[in-house]
Amino acid sequence: MNLRTQNSKLETAQRRRPWYVPSLTTQILIGLVVGGLIGYLGRRWGHNWGNNVYFLRDIFLNLIKSIIAPLIFSTLVVGIAGGGDLKKVGRMGLKALLYFEIVTTIALFIGLGIVNLIKPGLGVALVGGGDISTLVKTQPQGFRDLLVHIFPASVIDAMVRGDVLQIVAFSVLFAMAVSAIGERAAPILRGCDALSQVMFKFTNYVMMFAPIGVGAAMAHTIATNGLEVLWNLGKLIGSLYLALVLLVVIVMGAVMIITRVPIRQFLKAVREPFTIAFATTSSESALPKAMENMERFGVPRRIVGFVMPTGYSFNLDGTTLYLAMASVFVAQAAEPVAGHMGFGRQIVMMLTLMITSKGVAGVPRAALVILLATLNSFLPGGLGPIGVAVIFGVDELMDMGRTSVNVLGNCLATVVVARWEGEFDDQKARAFGTPQEVKLELAAGDVALAEAAAAE
Repeated sequence: MNLRTQNSKLETAQRRRPWYVPSLTTQILIGLVVGGLIGYLGRRWGHNWGNNVYFLRDIFLNLIKSIIAPLIFSTLVVGIAGGGDLKKVGRMGLKALLYFEIVTTIALFIGLGIVNLIKPGLGVALVGGGDISTLVKTQPQGFRDLLVHIFPASVIDAMVRGDVLQIVAFSVLFAMAVSAIGERAAPILRGCDALSQVMFKFTNYVMMFAPIGVGAAMAHTIATNGLEVLWNLGKLIGSLYLALVLLVVIVMGAVMIITRVPIRQFLKAVREPFTIAFATTSSESALPKAMENMERFGVPRRIVGFVMPTGYSFNLDGTTLYLAMASVFVAQAAEPVAGHMGFGRQIVMMLTLMITSKGVAGVPRAALVILLATLNSFLPGGLGPIGVAVIFGVDELMDMGRTSVNVLGNCLATVVVARWEGEFDDQKARAFGTPQEVKLELAAGDVALAEAAAAE
């Protein structure tokens, strides 16, 4: 099918879309509301509706996980091997890591400032709480372990487990080998290009199920925790969301202004992955859509393919802020037994968190595992596990906020690195979500992205 025919078909599809068919973002928001009502009414009337529909959320996440490995692999191989300049990869990696460290450090100190200002832990009794026996058995990775872990013994095993960092490492090395061989590897390059197009199209299919998946996730959250949980430890939850808002508005807002990001279009590009991450409390669930939207937004494929998956281990802005607040919250609650923790000791604890939080990728309940390991080093008499158990009951509600901010921060990181490299496409950014975007994507030969744009 030639370009003109494809363009004509997509434009016709745009014009013929019924007025009553809402956009994907609206469908997801409707799913959230309906799921919340199902969970609330089921809990109130003594039914188990919220938990009964939870399998739909698992189906959605399984479909998403099936996309991640082939999408990252094909995107990185095409982006790096097709670019022709391997020096850019190293330079891009250094810039990305520098940006990650700056922003996560700022997030850490915002969390530290808010928790010391509001003091949500004072007066909280360190008794009861949830069952953290599985957390106690899990140990976070040290820095040396993380370095060893980056390089997979078997890429098949890494893809089966969905280990994003190992997939990135293998894909980069594979792309370098493809680039070094040159013309003889051209069939592999064309195959990966076709695979990336297929996976973006597959992502569009899976996103049709997103409203049902996120609705089931919200139903389960409300059915399990109930709205009354907002009153229990509500000061901690409110403090965290206040700190996250400050991080997004002040820090990320300033970054957008400095790097001249078209803010309105950027927010439109991130709203779907942000909402999916919020409802499912899973960064993985938002990764394929986030990668697709950032490429549509004007970030080159190789930068999206490298920066975003890497950021899932090294650029966890929301999680870092949460760790700062939760650790000091437990220290405040433990004051009657352990005494006041001074600001200097808090700083030492923050530095420990900065190092240990880099090993959270792929660890179940990762943030709580890191929190438990850190508190055990700074609080006496087993107060750390008791404090984590108290937080455990409301952790899912806080996980929604920190996970969605992680996704937002990684989307912004791709734009920053692209601008830093001088490769950000302002024309595509301005056209995002408009009829002009379809023409631009078709002109570039990205049919799957053009179809995604036509469906907006």
